[in-house]
Amino acid sequence: MSAHSHEIEEGLAFLPRFDASGLVTCVATDIATGDVLMVAHMNEEALRKTIATGDAWYFSRSRNALWRKGETSGQIQRVVEMRTDCDQDAVWIRVEQVGAACHTGRRSCFYRKVEGADGEAKLVFADAERLFDPDSVYKK
Repeated sequence: MSAHSHEIEEGLAFLPRFDASGLVTCVATDIATGDVLMVAHMNEEALRKTIATGDAWYFSRSRNALWRKGETSGQIQRVVEMRTDCDQDAVWIRVEQVGAACHTGRRSCFYRKVEGADGEAKLVFADAERLFDPDSVYKK
């Protein structure tokens, strides 16, 4: 193990490893239930703002823009704890979620489960009730 990888895996310095696009994957879970709420990406600025403010900030690849969770919908995420994985290329935030985490109005972005039958995969809804109407919240 090189000195650098030893520092990343065993040291106490936060040295996030961003991918070629300058992003790190972030998994957000509910502090109360442990449920996975969403998976998104953070660039260096989003990570810095999340640490500084205690609110979850992300980088939208589709919009190519920084955004604070809940800035449009009011469905904010207060970060209670942030962790990084062994090689520091992903972060896990445990959050207090206000309302829904998903832009579809659902508590979690993981509202469908994959079921297999006869070698075919299909999706079925699970915990898919909407907490808000996205059409009335995200006016184009």
